[in-house]
Amino acid sequence: MPGMSGRMSTIVKAKISKLLDRAEDPGETLEYSYQKQIELLQNVKKGIADVVTSKKRLQLQEEKLRQQVVKLDTQARQALAKVPLDSSSILMPVGGRHLMPP
Repeated sequence: MPGMSGRMSTIVKAKISKLLDRAEDPGETLEYSYQKQIELLQNVKKGIADVVTSKKRLQLQEEKLRQQVVKLDTQARQALAKVPLDSSSILMPVGGRHLMPP
C-alpha cells in the first residue's frame, strides 16, 4: 500500500504546517527581523569607525615619515657639506648622480 503511506505523510505535513502557522506570531517575526537588522547596522557602523580610525592612523604615520625624510635629508646635506672638497672625488655616484650637489 504505497499510496496510503504517501497520503499519510502529506496529511501529517499539512497538520504540522497548520500548527506552526497558528503558533507563529507575525509581530514576533517582524520584531526578530528588526532586531537582526539593528545588529547588522551596528556591525556596519563599527566597521566604518574602524576604517576611519585606520585612515587617521595612516595619515599620522605618513606625516611622521615625511618629517623623518626631511630630517634625514637635512642631516645628509650637512654631512656632505663637511666633506673636504678634495675628498669629493671619492664619493660614489648613486643612481647616476653624485652625492655632492653640482
